Amino acid sequence: MNDKKILLIYTGGTIGMVKDYASGALRAFNFDELLKNIPELNQLDCSIDTVSFQEPIDSSDMGTSDWVRIVEIIEAYYDSHDGFVVLHGSDTMSYTAAALSFLLENLSKPVILTGSQLPIGDLRTDAKENLITSIQIAALQERGRSVIREVGLYFEYKLYRGNRTTKINAEHFQAFASLNYPHLIESGVHLNVFKEYLLPHKKNRKPKFHKQMDENVAVLKIFPGLNQRALDGVLKTEGLRVLIVETYGSGNAPTADWFIDSIKMAIKNGLHVINVTQCSGGSVLMGQYETSTQLKKMQVISGKDITTEAAIAKAMYMLGSDVSDALFKTVFETELRGEMH
Repeated sequence: MNDKKILLIYTGGTIGMVKDYASGALRAFNFDELLKNIPELNQLDCSIDTVSFQEPIDSSDMGTSDWVRIVEIIEAYYDSHDGFVVLHGSDTMSYTAAALSFLLENLSKPVILTGSQLPIGDLRTDAKENLITSIQIAALQERGRSVIREVGLYFEYKLYRGNRTTKINAEHFQAFASLNYPHLIESGVHLNVFKEYLLPHKKNRKPKFHKQMDENVAVLKIFPGLNQRALDGVLKTEGLRVLIVETYGSGNAPTADWFIDSIKMAIKNGLHVINVTQCSGGSVLMGQYETSTQLKKMQVISGKDITTEAAIAKAMYMLGSDVSDALFKTVFETELRGEMH
């Protein structure tokens, strides 16, 4: 057995369920029996420890306190383990991957999120391959150093940068996409690592484990027929500090006076307004069309090619880190963990 140690963190989700064949119902998996259920894990050249949330949760119930709990587990085991695999429900996995990428600063070890579309005990399950390869990637080293030194999301033969992903399908095994950034590893007969796309490691920087997130963030999707009452309802939310606006195409929004005036007044009153595209791929380029020129003049923050999931996580992280109002726009528009270009 190799001396590499991998920690499996089970938060909940389909991957941790097994079918009770007598009743047909799904029940939570006992992770102490992991090796018994997946004997292939014995062939990996690393030892595996497991930690489970006391009460595993459906990923639809995932919140900021759960993200902090994962960070605390990783911090507690950081020095004793070489890599971390977080087992998670697929519905909010992209949000958690993005959040962890900001909360875990200066990583020198991999944190890989994975899950499955079918339970681990199912005949056609995708859980075994996702789990086994995620552990292999977490244990991957070159000259005694981890190959992956960032938060990744592994699903259906591909490792993506965690904060670049979006769930695109509820039924296919290929449930995730990274439309604005290439995948980092492809699993075939060999693990093909695309080193040119990996996050550069900052040498001699100690890892930082952040534990503050501010939830005073909202998302508004622009749509034909959006009216002033609906907009005002969002803008007048008590305590709101950041509004992420999902605009059309490359950052375009209505030019009606009521819309522009409401956004302008909100910004004047201290609200940070971030422009992200509602398209799955592509980037915000304010000023390219007349319909976004006024937003640019108002100092609306450009989300560039960030995903909505990563924009939410970054905004919550920045608010929790007490980034000043004066610097908020500059910091948000700066790439912190490879989340935007």
